[in-house]
Amino acid sequence: MSRNANLTTPAPARSATAAPTGDARRNIRFNGEAMQTAAPTLQALLDARGLDPTRQAFVCAVNGTFVPRTRWAGQVLAADDCVDIITPVVGG
Repeated sequence: MSRNANLTTPAPARSATAAPTGDARRNIRFNGEAMQTAAPTLQALLDARGLDPTRQAFVCAVNGTFVPRTRWAGQVLAADDCVDIITPVVGG
């Protein structure tokens, strides 16, 4: 692996093994709004909010870092995380 590999790849997701169990609610910010969630991962949060990327185009960032869709299930949420959903703007 080259030394520059980390310069072009997103930050690694927190390990899913570190996910809280049960109803461990934590405060996060979702699109700038404070909320509580028991969702242990980004994917679980999106599912709970009814967000489905096969029905609507969007990307996600956690704490300002883009998270590829392939990592949503492994992206563990922690207290005070900021989750942003970004949708494309169409028009001219």
